[in-house]
Amino acid sequence: MPPSLDPVSIRGSWFVESPPAEPVDSGSTAFDRLYRAFLAARAALGLALVTAHLIASVLSAPPAHSTLALSASYAVAAVALWLLPQLRRGVTARSLARISSLHWWAAIGIDLILFGVLHALDPSGVNYGALFVMPVLMAAVLSPRRLALATAAMATLGLLAAAAWSLLLGVDVGLKTTQAGLVGGGLFAVSLLAGELSARLAREEKAARGSLALARQQELLNRLVIDEMQEGVLVVDRRGRVRAMNPAARTLLGAASGELSWQLRGRGDWRPLVLALEQAYVDSRGGEIDVALPLDSGVARSLRLRLRFTRQREGSEELCVLFLEDNRELLARTRQEKLAAMGRVSAGIAHEIRNPLAAIAQANALIAEDVAGMRAEQLTRMVASNVQRLKRLVDDVTEVAPGVQPDTQALDVSDLVHEICVDWVVVNGLESGAGHGAGRFQLQIEAPGLRGLFDAEHLRRVLVNLLDNALRHADEGAGSVRVRLARAGDELDLVVRSAGPPVPPDVERHLFEPFFSTRSRGSGLGLYICRELCERHGGRIDYRRAADAAANEFSVRLRMPPA
Repeated sequence: MPPSLDPVSIRGSWFVESPPAEPVDSGSTAFDRLYRAFLAARAALGLALVTAHLIASVLSAPPAHSTLALSASYAVAAVALWLLPQLRRGVTARSLARISSLHWWAAIGIDLILFGVLHALDPSGVNYGALFVMPVLMAAVLSPRRLALATAAMATLGLLAAAAWSLLLGVDVGLKTTQAGLVGGGLFAVSLLAGELSARLAREEKAARGSLALARQQELLNRLVIDEMQEGVLVVDRRGRVRAMNPAARTLLGAASGELSWQLRGRGDWRPLVLALEQAYVDSRGGEIDVALPLDSGVARSLRLRLRFTRQREGSEELCVLFLEDNRELLARTRQEKLAAMGRVSAGIAHEIRNPLAAIAQANALIAEDVAGMRAEQLTRMVASNVQRLKRLVDDVTEVAPGVQPDTQALDVSDLVHEICVDWVVVNGLESGAGHGAGRFQLQIEAPGLRGLFDAEHLRRVLVNLLDNALRHADEGAGSVRVRLARAGDELDLVVRSAGPPVPPDVERHLFEPFFSTRSRGSGLGLYICRELCERHGGRIDYRRAADAAANEFSVRLRMPPA
């Protein structure tokens, strides 16, 4: 399983790469949420202004008509911008980052102008400077830092302009100027602090989105790896509830797709699995154990379980992860590894034997010339016969040695099979016309010109080996040995059939293993070589009992070249 990515390190890289002060991303939910919150605050502020003027008119002197009209107009505009989505269409952080944008003037610029006018025209001496906090704060959060500071500067200039206007009206300008200075300084502080907080929020949200995307990607990768594993993976809690199950585990346990929400105790044939899980929880440690699950056919399936527990943290639930493997596949894999190692050793030994064997053959030929007509001539013939036998064994081992590259070609299999069978019939002295179905041997080719991917000499070797085995074990009678070549989907099916008793089960298990033979003088490499040659060329060979239960069949599947 690939190592999981560390979100902390990813977040750190986001902090390094993020700019020092940027507005909230326009595509984020934070921008939309903050923008709507500011619009709601502006609407509430406008209504509060109107309400304050109405209360003041009841309790004291009525406000100036101009002040009341400006406040009412502001309240109507703020509520409309808040409630009507079409007025907010197209608002983004980019549009609020330019002072020339209509969106900026509709949300921020109008506040600066209105509050400055109210502060300058109100004769009652009410300090409207605190209202400037709203546009300054909004600019600091939703606009770049430079524009936010410019907004604070414009608000401060508005306060100073109101103080200058008071001087022209003959009002005490000292108080107004002091208030403008203090409020202006506060506005700059609010702008800096709010801008820093908004930039931090933007970086945090970007880092969170990046971490979330990477976490989801890692989850998909982990899920893909687990789903494609040939090893079964089963996650179970302490109550025996199945939390997760990959396809391999579903196949091994014979579980349906709807059983992910089942309890393991819900099926009787899973009882051995439940007992192993309960014992593992009691011992509070993992390990390996073999269990036998009964199948519908009455045969038990032996599974190797490896149990591992998740690290238990405070507030988390302890889960048990079970890795399931079919013991038959484990044995097959172990056998394949042993066969591969033995093949490499045998190939090396065969290479070393070849030269001394040639010397023995040559020396025996020289001795045979000297003892011609004598009794020792029979001994030389025995030596020559065994030398040839050893030479064939060396050739067989060398043929399937690891590292030999196959020469796969597109062949006219129909013509080649016919040629091989005719030669084999002549060599074995079978009845003439056997290839036409009148004797012990019969050949059936579905159509001429059937093409397959193989090597001609390798196919000859495979077919001759299968024919020799068929003839050796076949009964007497017409058609006891048959060869059939036919198309099977996008493959060619070459079947060698021999009428006779079925292969015993204890022999069938070892049919394609090297050095296994039922004959005392057999090398046990014939079927093993057939399988190795078929696999090298992308084909396969299988044994089966014939459908009529009267013969044994070896089926060789050959790939067909693309059309």
